[in-house]
Amino acid sequence: MGCGCIFALFAAFTPRLALLFLWIVTPLVTSAFDTFIVPLLGFLFLPFTTLIFVIVYNPSVGLVGWDWLWIMLALIIDLGSYAGSAYTNQDKIPGATQTTTSTKSKSTKKEE
Repeated sequence: MGCGCIFALFAAFTPRLALLFLWIVTPLVTSAFDTFIVPLLGFLFLPFTTLIFVIVYNPSVGLVGWDWLWIMLALIIDLGSYAGSAYTNQDKIPGATQTTTSTKSKSTKKEE
């Protein structure tokens, strides 16, 4: 009896915990990477990309064909996460300029 759907939901919301679970319970992470440092850095900085890499990696042939599409999508998700949090927290950075996107605020600036 498999729990693939439950693991997929778990991985979508918490990729770091899902990767840690795979690392402890299965030999997938050790077969996908030769060293300890690369999956550790992936765990810290690109967790979703590292998780997808571990899932789609085939030890006999590596990554082929459509596997690269999944890796690129995971990378876009990770980078989008960083970009979204940077945009959201830009007002908390000292010296950062405020950008406004509403047309109402642009028109009031022109009148002043």
